[in-house]
Amino acid sequence: MRTAERRRWERLRLEILARDGYRCRSCGKAGRLEVDHIVPISRGGDPWDPGNLQALCRGCHLEKSRGERTRPEHPELAEWRRFLASPRG
Repeated sequence: MRTAERRRWERLRLEILARDGYRCRSCGKAGRLEVDHIVPISRGGDPWDPGNLQALCRGCHLEKSRGERTRPEHPELAEWRRFLASPRG
């Protein structure tokens, strides 16, 4: 992912966390949160649409993702996975 896209994602990520009150939208837990695509990119979800993003704790995110793993990947998903796994700094 290019530097401009990385900055855009970080801004959007912080916006979503603030919008969701720094709490998991599924269980309400505060703490370390991840930003999840409600409709996965692999199923055509818009990666940049704030309406397609939500704050989830790791446990809720993993639970949601379990059901999505069996679906075919969208071509852009591998790029998102690499970006999210890369160190931020």
